[in-house]
Amino acid sequence: MTEKLLISLTVNGTRHDDLVVESRHTLVDVLRHHLGLTGTHVGCEHGVCGACTVLLDGAPVRSCLIFAAQAEGQEIRTVETLARDGELNDLQQAFSAHHGLQCGFCTPGFLMLAEGFLAERPEATREEIRELVSANLCRCTGYQTIVDAIESCARGRRDVGEDR
Repeated sequence: MTEKLLISLTVNGTRHDDLVVESRHTLVDVLRHHLGLTGTHVGCEHGVCGACTVLLDGAPVRSCLIFAAQAEGQEIRTVETLARDGELNDLQQAFSAHHGLQCGFCTPGFLMLAEGFLAERPEATREEIRELVSANLCRCTGYQTIVDAIESCARGRRDVGEDR
């Protein structure tokens, strides 16, 4: 018999109390199947591909490698938070402008990886961005356009910061 747990999670700024989950359920399982947040994709289920990347207290993590119960008490942010009022955010716009997506399956993971990274390293160099994207798998783009998109977004965020 699988053990059931009663947990509370804060996802995208909303607290979800009284979630009854099996102890073996990963964070990605709960996000997708309990909360209906299907923007986070399930790829390899081994933490290799990065399609399931979300932000946990601001840091990119593989949600397929974390049990949902381990995320209790932490702030979880998914790709659904990027667009506001139907408008793509600057990172999503950069991915579109630079053709940083093709089939789109890996895109949510890359977006959340980049979002967490740029919050910590807005002055990131192209080489650092290249290193970053090597953590996720994409079988369509060849990574160049993803690097271009992230670099463009970083530059735009720096320029906005300098104008303040």
